Amino acid sequence: MSTTTYGWLVLAFPLLGTIAIGAGFKRLPGRSAGWIGTGTIFLAFLASLGALISLQGHAADHRQLTSSLWSYASTAGIDAQLSILVDPLSVFMILVVTGVSTAIHLYSVSYLDSDRGFVRFFAYLNFFVFSMLLLVLAGNFVLLIVGWAFVTLASYLLISFWYRRTTATAAGIKSFVINVVGDVGLVLGTFFIFKHTDTLDFLKTFSAAPHVFTSGEGDLTAGCILLLVGAFAKSAQIPLHTWLPDAMEGPTPVSALIHAATMVTAGVYLIARMHPLFELAPAAQDTGAVVGALTLLIAATIAVTQTDIKRVIAYSTMSQIGYMIMGVSVGAYAAGLFHLMTHAFFKALLFMAAGSIIGAMAGEQSLDRMKGFRRAMPFTFASFLIGGLALSGIPPFSGFFSKDEILLVTGELGGWHWALYVVGYIGAFLTAIYTFRMIFRAFFGDPVAEARELEAGHLHHAEQPTNPATGEVEDTDVGFPGPAHAIAERALPMRVAMGLLALGAVGAGLIQIPKVDFVIDDFLRPTFAGSALYEPHTRNGLLVFGLILGTLLGLSGIAIAWRVWVARPGIAPALRERFAGAYGLFVNKWYFDELIDALVVRPAAAVGRFASNTFERAFVEGTLVGGTTQIVRAASASVRGAQTGLLRYYAALLVLGVSGLGLYFLLQT
Repeated sequence: MSTTTYGWLVLAFPLLGTIAIGAGFKRLPGRSAGWIGTGTIFLAFLASLGALISLQGHAADHRQLTSSLWSYASTAGIDAQLSILVDPLSVFMILVVTGVSTAIHLYSVSYLDSDRGFVRFFAYLNFFVFSMLLLVLAGNFVLLIVGWAFVTLASYLLISFWYRRTTATAAGIKSFVINVVGDVGLVLGTFFIFKHTDTLDFLKTFSAAPHVFTSGEGDLTAGCILLLVGAFAKSAQIPLHTWLPDAMEGPTPVSALIHAATMVTAGVYLIARMHPLFELAPAAQDTGAVVGALTLLIAATIAVTQTDIKRVIAYSTMSQIGYMIMGVSVGAYAAGLFHLMTHAFFKALLFMAAGSIIGAMAGEQSLDRMKGFRRAMPFTFASFLIGGLALSGIPPFSGFFSKDEILLVTGELGGWHWALYVVGYIGAFLTAIYTFRMIFRAFFGDPVAEARELEAGHLHHAEQPTNPATGEVEDTDVGFPGPAHAIAERALPMRVAMGLLALGAVGAGLIQIPKVDFVIDDFLRPTFAGSALYEPHTRNGLLVFGLILGTLLGLSGIAIAWRVWVARPGIAPALRERFAGAYGLFVNKWYFDELIDALVVRPAAAVGRFASNTFERAFVEGTLVGGTTQIVRAASASVRGAQTGLLRYYAALLVLGVSGLGLYFLLQT
């Protein structure tokens, strides 16, 4: 079987699952939809492994393979084909996406078991994975845009899955609108590039770019900046990030899927894929690096103050994606993608562990209500601890190797990049604090009533289900969460999924140890063969310094979290009072929502009201529509008035008409 055939199979399996589940949603019994959905994604993972093995059989300079089913459009210089590109980068991405998505699907089989929308959920979930795979396998801009738009749609369906929750539907709409802004940026950026290269094919575009663009050329810089708009929206980088924490309104497996290996990594993939263009537009590269650095720092400061456990992890995702965006923008392609892989393991694990503890709390998500679950939920605690250590960059867990490699390459660039280097380590310090703030608050201290009940062998169930965001009373019918709650300690599929991800969170970093092995570097090298930035010249002194500094900052953050929230819990309110200004800024998320509301939403609404009240009602309805109506009515009335029914009156009109015509022709002669 050819390498590209494996690529088509990777797309075919989740699409087939979507169609099968969607077509049979009324007839599929029990958990069968969940097993079908999980099975199709697992088959896609096996096909990804087949593509990996097959690709290794090609020479290094022949590992960029394309395959086209048919030409979608071939006219006026447009060469849009339904084609895929199978190369080391796309294979790397499909392995991560299908592998982590398989675990998330398996987890969902138990987590959504009692939900009335169980079958619909797996149809959406399969469609989401198909859309992401289409995005990363696309061989041209047209298919990329289609996959990009499909991911936007699928995320809306999943975030607003509990559609009878007003908070969920509002979050879905917010996500959709912001991501459509990114979609527009992607389309416009494609136009700027296409009008010079005269091709939509990726490989042809990259080959033509050095000949049709000069370094820093205006059109190319504008095109790459617009591509960044698409990347920032999908990957939740400031200022297009506000949809991400609200996306927590979706079921926890959705949070794991969107925030771990799929949607938010699309921007990282886009910059890496378009690296031949970005390297000719240094201003765009610098923009991506600065925005990534600001995002990782701002998100970390917000995460320290949040009390919703899923939102803390969401801001953590936003921060970690900032590292990746910064990495691929400064040319640390392998390091950024390596962190993408390790992050997929430990972030999906953290969300799953959070979902387990939320299940034990009967849907409650506030850290203020959680305490003392360490003994009641040992497996969940161990999973959360492993994910937290990996996220905090503590050796030998995976995040230690990948995050510090990004900062190492950034520091080696020197100059103003040292500022990014410092920001990165400040973010790493804050990461350890907010991560273990979650762990210590949820699992240490005197057990809350729900934890004591679980220790006694009974899983807590709320007498009246409520919306955790608003406290509104809800039922458990379709459009709301189901009546039952699942925890990893009692659900085998959840334990298996979390166990597999825990292994990745522990061991994935060992794939590439700095200055020891170069598995990721060597594998991805054919994709970045033409890049002048791909081969970093590592200074051993900076490498050792960075690894030691990262470890010390991570351990210091954990120690501070222990002292503030375990040893002396009275310190936290004292700090909030002493630094009330900074705390207010952070807890209100730097007021980005308010700024966007004041600068974008309200002016747009005002323009809409003005257009509706003035232009549409007065001119369109009053003049164009109403005026035309009045003219027709007046003409009809005059015609009705002329129809008297008297024969002599009609004869007189006929004579006058004929006389008038005769006079007209006489005058013409």
